[in-house]
Amino acid sequence: MRIISVFILSLSLFIGSAYATSAVGTSSLPAYSKVYDDQRDPFQDAAAALTLAKESNRQVLIEIGGNWCTWCHKMDSFLTKNPDVYQALHSQYVLLKINVSDSNENNDFMESLPPVLGYPHMYVSTAQGKMILSKDTAELLSGNNYSREQWFSFLSKWSVTSSATLLNTSTQHSEE
Repeated sequence: MRIISVFILSLSLFIGSAYATSAVGTSSLPAYSKVYDDQRDPFQDAAAALTLAKESNRQVLIEIGGNWCTWCHKMDSFLTKNPDVYQALHSQYVLLKINVSDSNENNDFMESLPPVLGYPHMYVSTAQGKMILSKDTAELLSGNNYSREQWFSFLSKWSVTSSATLLNTSTQHSEE
C-alpha cells in the first residue's frame, strides 16, 4: 500500500510539473530560448527576441553559456524541476540563450556587452534594447543549489513593471 501511495504521489508531482511547464508552452518557445547553438546568429536572435518582447510586454533575459557549461545544465535542471519559477521566467521575460564555446565564441556580439566573469551569466534588457542589468548567476545560489527565493526575487525585481518603477525613481533622483 505504501509503495502505491508513493507511486501515486510521484506521478501527481510529475504530471503537475509537466502541466505547469507546458503552461508556458515549451514547444512554442523560439529555438533561441531552448538551447545553446553555436550555429545560430546572435544578432538575428536578439532582434527576434526584442520584437517578441515588445509584442508581449516583457523584458529580454540574455543567458550566456554553452553546452560545455556544467552550471548552465544545473540551471536548466533547476528550472525544469521548479515549474513555477520556469513559468515566472517565461511569462515575464523572453529568454535569449547565447552560445560561447571553443567552436564559436560569438566575439562580435559579446563585445557589445559588459564583461562576463563566469558562466552562465545573464543580462536583462528592455524590449527597446536598453541593457539594465548584468547578473552573475552565482548570486542566485543558496549553498550549492539555485534558490527558488533568489530566482523569484530576481525575476520580480527586473520585470517590466518593477524595472519601470526603478528607472523612474532613479530618473527623478538624478533630476533633483
